[in-house]
Amino acid sequence: MSVAQIMVAAVPTAKKEAYLAHAKQMLPLFRKHGALAVAENWGVEVPDGEVTSFPMAVKCKSDETVVVSWIIWPDKVTQDQAWEDMMPEMQKMGDMPFDGQRMIFGTFDTVLEG
Repeated sequence: MSVAQIMVAAVPTAKKEAYLAHAKQMLPLFRKHGALAVAENWGVEVPDGEVTSFPMAVKCKSDETVVVSWIIWPDKVTQDQAWEDMMPEMQKMGDMPFDGQRMIFGTFDTVLEG
């Protein structure tokens, strides 16, 4: 079954267009290396929590917006190979329009699809 690679980041709200341009540049690269689906989601209603929350997880500042992205890969082997193969191309693309040190990410087995 497929795997979902999920990323959460705090993106400067003023850099939304730069973020989308970066994401549009990455999309064909992911597809070329086997991604089945890619989604970028700009936070609309992402409340601060008292114990835990998306904004707390990425140390979101008042001038930033939480973004959630995911890539669906056919399997973990394809995902791992894709990232290895993509690195040289990604390094040529320049800096990301957000602080990658505050990004959180993980890979999850798909256990139910609807």
